[in-house]
Amino acid sequence: MTDLAAIKGAARKAAFARRKAAFERASGAGAGLLSELLAGYRGVALSGYLPIRTEIDPLPAMAEAAAHGPVGLPVIEGPDLPLRFSRWEPDMPLRANGFGTQVPEHDDFFEPEMLIVPLVAFDAAGGRLGYGGGFYDRTLEQLRAKRATLAIGFAFDAQEAENLPLEATDQPLDFLVTESRVLTFRD
Repeated sequence: MTDLAAIKGAARKAAFARRKAAFERASGAGAGLLSELLAGYRGVALSGYLPIRTEIDPLPAMAEAAAHGPVGLPVIEGPDLPLRFSRWEPDMPLRANGFGTQVPEHDDFFEPEMLIVPLVAFDAAGGRLGYGGGFYDRTLEQLRAKRATLAIGFAFDAQEAENLPLEATDQPLDFLVTESRVLTFRD
């Protein structure tokens, strides 16, 4: 294990503890601010996620966005591969996809122009620390090479950290939405 891997592991462990505590205090807050941000992009192809463990829940905002344009869920096709996105609608049948995630029972792939991304920690400059698989970094790099693609981090305020151990391959966020604020990192 490299020193950076150990540092990232320690940062994740601390962030998971902060996120768990925030999740236990949460009252469903946050989706309203996420909906407000997404309203400015109605009809733009969007990907969200189904929350696992103690992630903040974007489903109310995703359901609202689905009334105006395509919304998808990330599909993991294998290690070291970018994600693909399958169209999602509220209450549709789902199947297991690995890492505790679920995806639409029948795939209908498309490329989103905006991604709501889960995270373990974020910083005030738009840095994001994920779970360590690199799925979102590979995917955002691939999508951004084709066209402008927005990354919207969604997290609890308690997940903010200083001095995140980031690498050159870590894709930055354009926005970060918490239960109390929206941060913009775009120029």
